[in-house]
Amino acid sequence: MNVTDIIAGRGLYDPAFEHDACGIGAVVNISGRRDHSIVRYGQQVLMNLVHRGAAGSDELTGDGAGILIQIPHAFLAAEANCRGFDLPEPGRYGVALVFTPKDPELHNACHATLDAAASHYGLRLIGRREVPANPDCLGEAARSAEPAICQVFFDGRGLEAEALERRLYAARKRAERLARQRFGESASDFYVCSMSCRTLIYKGMFLAPQLFAYYPDLADERVVTALAVVHQRYSTNTFPNWRLAQPLRVIAHNGEINTLKGNANWMRARERSMACPELGDDLEDLFPVLQPGGSDSACFDNAVELLVRAGRSLPHAMMMMI
Repeated sequence: MNVTDIIAGRGLYDPAFEHDACGIGAVVNISGRRDHSIVRYGQQVLMNLVHRGAAGSDELTGDGAGILIQIPHAFLAAEANCRGFDLPEPGRYGVALVFTPKDPELHNACHATLDAAASHYGLRLIGRREVPANPDCLGEAARSAEPAICQVFFDGRGLEAEALERRLYAARKRAERLARQRFGESASDFYVCSMSCRTLIYKGMFLAPQLFAYYPDLADERVVTALAVVHQRYSTNTFPNWRLAQPLRVIAHNGEINTLKGNANWMRARERSMACPELGDDLEDLFPVLQPGGSDSACFDNAVELLVRAGRSLPHAMMMMI
């Protein structure tokens, strides 16, 4: 498009619907065709959002940046094969991108907790892949807080689509709850960025250019997707850290929720009367719905995720949240 096209409107674009992106961008191939170019376009969008971020006193530590893409099956299958295990067909397994403490004992304990939680819900551990990373691009503050980063693969054992998403969701929530109970603050670096049979998130405490410099995966031509959601933004209601970078598991969100405490209290109150046939009779593993220590955006994401996993469409869930 040239400037004249933008002013006049062209194709699907209408200037009447123009809004500020405010640190969020999305690229999609509306035919559903997956290609690495969508990742590159996502990178371009993110670089154009650099002004929405903030840097620390070292000028190299960012508040957070990330990208959400569809699971690149061919790439992950090849990587898994190099490590001695095979992946099921696309959609029949889940992949988690997990932050864990670098302390070896805590690192192993957190992974054991996640594996046991998955097994509790009938999922089978297939294997793990340490995610390649380049910390040389990070600022001092981000490097000092850097977690260990691993992809973990789980066989759905015949489950697929939304049924598998629900199991992965329940397993992740159980692992989060048990880790808090067993390890307390010492395992605060344990965080599951995404655990899905559909999407995969790469994120961290970055400035926009550092995301693609840190994760070599994102430059691999085999990483293909029809969808990319990117996020770059300074923190508002919280201090920056690795786990609160976005996109989150369902949403990417900017802005401050001024009624945050009231909404959180209402959500806790609702837990006593929640029931959902889709999620089973025992919902204890899902509580608290809002993960402690989350930002306003993270709490919003927790609530949307629950509504969607309970069987509502995403547009329906978003209207309920608004």
